[in-house]
Amino acid sequence: MADLNPSHPRATRPNHTFNANSFLRKLQTHAPNSTQIIGFLTLFISGSILLFLTGITVTATVLAVIFFTPLLIVSSPIWVPVLTVLFLSVAGFLSFSGIGVMFVAGLSWMYRYFRGLHPPGSDRVDYARSRIYDTASHVKDYAREYGGYLQSKVKDAAPGA
Repeated sequence: MADLNPSHPRATRPNHTFNANSFLRKLQTHAPNSTQIIGFLTLFISGSILLFLTGITVTATVLAVIFFTPLLIVSSPIWVPVLTVLFLSVAGFLSFSGIGVMFVAGLSWMYRYFRGLHPPGSDRVDYARSRIYDTASHVKDYAREYGGYLQSKVKDAAPGA
């Protein structure tokens, strides 16, 4: 119906003629430059290589699991105790080594602190020591005052004491 009625807005068809020059100009303005093309090719090639290597790795892992699982199951009575002893010995060695390193570092810090060389963190130790000393002196003063108060109360309660 719209085609038959020329006064209808849809009756006129837009004139879409193909202009090769304007198409090429639009294509050139949106075309990537050579740096972008090289970057895309590098990304594509390295991604393809990594995908290929991932496939080979997964395939080799699956084949190794398939072929070595029976051998592992048959020899597990040997491997479990061996791996347990190996794990415990390595964990013990690393633990004692770490404790030894911490001990030596602590001794070194204490040596430098008592020699007056001000190692890192010595200001915090000095601050904590002064706070402990202040608190102890306040507690001592409070105990003297409160102790005298308690002695007077005891004498009031038991005059012969």
